[in-house]
Amino acid sequence: MFSVLSCNNARHVNIENPIVDGHFADPSIVKYEGKFYIYATKDPWGGEDLAVLESSDLKHWKQKQIKWPTKSLCTSPTSNTSRVWAPSVIQGKDGKFYMYVSVGSEVWAGVSNNPLGPWKNAKKDNTPLIKGNMFPEYHMIDADVFIDDNGEVYLYWGSGLNWVNGHCFVVQLQDDMISFNQHEIKDVTPPNYFEAPLMVKRNGKYYLMYSNGKCTNETYNVRYAISESPYGPWVEPNNSPILTTSNDKTTKGPGHHTVFNENGQFYILYHRITDNTDELYRELAIDSLNFDVNGLIETVKPNRGVRITFR
Repeated sequence: MFSVLSCNNARHVNIENPIVDGHFADPSIVKYEGKFYIYATKDPWGGEDLAVLESSDLKHWKQKQIKWPTKSLCTSPTSNTSRVWAPSVIQGKDGKFYMYVSVGSEVWAGVSNNPLGPWKNAKKDNTPLIKGNMFPEYHMIDADVFIDDNGEVYLYWGSGLNWVNGHCFVVQLQDDMISFNQHEIKDVTPPNYFEAPLMVKRNGKYYLMYSNGKCTNETYNVRYAISESPYGPWVEPNNSPILTTSNDKTTKGPGHHTVFNENGQFYILYHRITDNTDELYRELAIDSLNFDVNGLIETVKPNRGVRITFR
């Protein structure tokens, strides 16, 4: 049951997992003018476009539609047949919204003045930001954008081919959120990495979170490594992975997550498998994400839901 409790101008909302009906994966979330927007892959294995969900309480969601990206609009000579996957959306320093999304196994960049669009390719020539053949021995997908405290912008991406040899790359973006010097791309692959990088910064430390295992089965999990720099070197703590298939199998193959902060509390939004017999179907779940006194991310114990406080 959904419930809202109010006291001292605070609103407490109990949210059950999965947070929304439907099959979605690889979520990204932004908050704008009191509303939350989730962008996600449509299962199985992506669609012609993205799933977009809007909510004012993280409980009641309305499905929206945006006209970019689509498979037809995001196709180049270096694209393959892969569909629309894995968006990362952020509000830039200029107030505009930027999206980095995998289509055809290459990364495309979009821009919009509003979370619901109209979105368009951020590059005037309508080409991909990261071409599929940039590093042919690796998979050019799963981009994540991170804006540091000093305003510097970094783009992380990369996976492996045939479920092995995942590599993570990073490059600093210029203020237009798309320009970079290709010679400045660095391989910053942390231990036990396969795909889905996500950067979180807390108390001056950089936490590169990522997924390992196969997204098609129960081996998929969320790991992390820590550094004093956005480029590494990375040290993976002994308690990584921090989110895995639960003993009762109510949470299977959790991964490709994002992290957001509401009222001082971190939360992890991720997908988990509902059915992988014939096709791959996943759903979205939220749990609390906490840090211990030593600055390590605590193990996430998947719950039936969370209680979120809004002010």
